[in-house]
Amino acid sequence: MSRAARRRLGVLPGFGLSTGFTVLYLCVIVLVPLSALALRATTLSWAQAWSVVASPRALASYRLSFGASLVAAAVNVVFGVLVAWVLARYRFPGRSLVDAVVDLPFALPTAVSGIALTAVYSRTGWIGRYLEPLGIQAAFSPLGVTIALTFIGLPFVIRTVQPVLEDLDPEVEEAAAVLGADRWQTFRRVLLPAMVPAALTGFALAFARALGEYGSVVFISGNMPLRTEIAPLLIMTRLEQFDYAGASAIAVVLLAASFLLLLGINRLQAWTRARTGLA
Repeated sequence: MSRAARRRLGVLPGFGLSTGFTVLYLCVIVLVPLSALALRATTLSWAQAWSVVASPRALASYRLSFGASLVAAAVNVVFGVLVAWVLARYRFPGRSLVDAVVDLPFALPTAVSGIALTAVYSRTGWIGRYLEPLGIQAAFSPLGVTIALTFIGLPFVIRTVQPVLEDLDPEVEEAAAVLGADRWQTFRRVLLPAMVPAALTGFALAFARALGEYGSVVFISGNMPLRTEIAPLLIMTRLEQFDYAGASAIAVVLLAASFLLLLGINRLQAWTRARTGLA
């Protein structure tokens, strides 16, 4: 067998076998549980389901969950790209420590994160005591929810953008400078096209993670219905009341909205990559 033929065969099984295992794994781990969730929601009639998913309390929880998740993901894109740039391009004392701190939200139990954030941003906390005279209430408010979601979503942006910056050769920037490009032109025409797909991926991951977050938010939000109650908490409340069908109906709404948004972001990411490749 020639070397080219062996390279085409590769080490892993063929396309048919590997694809079969892939589809089976995704069905068992992802599709079957989600299908069971949707089927549980169908035990309600259309009128009953609508009364659950469109109630004022549910609508308020949607606005807070989706709004805070979008704001947190957007903030993480801006500052996550900055942190990724520093970690990828500079060497300084304590860099390894900063790099480890970035992953800390991954390792911390969400309940620990919520307790820590509440202690820091409450009226008597280290930061909250300085915000209170300014009329800013961080804990037990929508702002506190956004802070918690920003905290747990930051690593997703950094870890998706950082490898792209590390693989981008600094000589490309030097060549742009030699050709007369200033810093803004270099960023806009050299760095930004390479970072946009990764930043969009980080945004999507941070948003999806924030939308389903429960543990770190339940402490700092205050859990006030129609004000600071997030959708996952409303689902838990219905589960505690043994209203499994109602909880499933609200969960299906979150699932459908998240899927559509993530699908749109992925399509935008693919379009951006295609446009960059054509350029």
